[in-house]
Amino acid sequence: MKTDEKKLKPRRASPRGRQLEPVVLAELRDLIGDERIDSSLRRRDRLIEHLHVLQDNYGHLSMPRLRALASFMNLHMAAIYETATFYAHFDVIHDEQSPPPALTVRVCDSLSCGLAGAEALHQAVTDGTDPATVRVLRAPCMGRCETAPVVAVGHHHVLNANAQNVGAAVEQGQVQPEEIRWQRLPDYRSAGGYRLLLDCRQGSVSVKALADELEVAGLRGLGGAGFPTFRKWQAVRAEPKPRYAVINADEGEPGTFKDRYYLENEPHRFLEGALVSAWAVEAQALYIYLRDEYPGLYRVLTDAIAEVETAGIAEPGFVILRRGAGAYICGEESALIESLEGKPGKPRLRPPFVAQKGLFGRPTLVNNVETVYWIPRIHAEGAEWFASQGRHGRRGLRSFSVSGRVARPGVHLAPAGITLNELVEEYCGGMAEGHRLLAYLPGGASGGILPASKADIPLDFDTLQEHGCFIGSAAVIVLSDQDDLAAAASNLLGFFADESCGQCTPCRVGTEKMLTLLERDTWEEETLQQLARVMADASICGLGQAAPNPVLSLLRDFRSELASHNLIAKG
Repeated sequence: MKTDEKKLKPRRASPRGRQLEPVVLAELRDLIGDERIDSSLRRRDRLIEHLHVLQDNYGHLSMPRLRALASFMNLHMAAIYETATFYAHFDVIHDEQSPPPALTVRVCDSLSCGLAGAEALHQAVTDGTDPATVRVLRAPCMGRCETAPVVAVGHHHVLNANAQNVGAAVEQGQVQPEEIRWQRLPDYRSAGGYRLLLDCRQGSVSVKALADELEVAGLRGLGGAGFPTFRKWQAVRAEPKPRYAVINADEGEPGTFKDRYYLENEPHRFLEGALVSAWAVEAQALYIYLRDEYPGLYRVLTDAIAEVETAGIAEPGFVILRRGAGAYICGEESALIESLEGKPGKPRLRPPFVAQKGLFGRPTLVNNVETVYWIPRIHAEGAEWFASQGRHGRRGLRSFSVSGRVARPGVHLAPAGITLNELVEEYCGGMAEGHRLLAYLPGGASGGILPASKADIPLDFDTLQEHGCFIGSAAVIVLSDQDDLAAAASNLLGFFADESCGQCTPCRVGTEKMLTLLERDTWEEETLQQLARVMADASICGLGQAAPNPVLSLLRDFRSELASHNLIAKG
């Protein structure tokens, strides 16, 4: 039987979909390297680093370059696109003819900056710049709350920003991060630095002896969870090798900036503590995940790591520094692990915990920056010295990131268990002039809000739960009688709604719904309470579970203030 030639379809000249442009792939190889020679460039965990190279070089991510990257890494385009679009600092464009302006200005609109006039500043900067050459965006916390409001002009932070100094920075085209003066390796070693690490490696200090010191000192995870450090070591060491160590330097909680302070001032003390932790669990490698909002610190840590490698303190390549890309959720340890593996930073279901199955599926120790910073100092000055510092029956020291309506905001090292009144009067120079204490956040955006009548509660782990709050990373934001509490709650819920990874419905839908309810003229109290319970009970991670805390705090402790604004019924 003859084939009807009219029914034959012509062969497709090329596969379906957009095609790879060889010239773009060649440009990519010039920037990143040739994957045909160095196959490690194709590893999935290098994806976000490669995206940063493209973003930094071109100012955006075009579809032809993402297709070239997919070919370069031998990954599906869907995987490249999903990861690139997950992170706020990657600008994916679909029309190569309409790239974003050459300069991006980001105005922080988180609570501390909001109190300092960020909304008016955003409008002034927008009105004072040419949208054809300058893009003005709202941005979440930049970790410089003590100098609010803060604006990023390119990679340069303008502190105590106003329309004039931001305009000057834009005119100068400042895109490079500010210079940071930090303690170099010779100065740190001359003061006894890296002595503990050497003693550990030589056997003068055993893992058990050091873990016992940390137990006596009461050192706990200072990123928010407060899990005893020595127990983390034990949990990871109980798992089979190979193991990894990861440092979480992605402090994105509004009001938190203590880790930045320690990294800027004493990066080598931090590195020694991190290397000791890696030694304690016999880690195969040490990864540092640094938030992308700290570009100046990226350079500091790059140089500090090079110093320890040159001095033979760390083997080249053992310490691996990676950049985040603008995702608060990556402060959650399993989401951070996903990001390190080159994926969207979405929290994992647990169990298994990361101590059992973490980075690359292996047991992983995850510690906060400040936690490991204290290890060499506790060993040098004594566990009892550290433990004896507390007040009101508490033990140890806490680094409080204080912002808002105080005379001297900043990082204040104070005894664990200090009260808010004591902290403000003894360390912060009292309230800012003309302001009277109304409320405070003891643990950042997710830690709840307490009234001035509860400013004599000891601030520490385990002291605030009965009041519906927690200390978290000790980010204290102080509000005064001149502040609108309902607006503050809406600001915080707006942050959580923006930063939800979207993986689970209770968080993705719940944060948006709660924000919508808060923006109404009157609050549906029963609906808010029900929604908060669902979010707390059913969200995968702490973001959705803790997001309702500011609202629940107002409904519990500020009923008269809400009633005076007719948000809830009187009585």
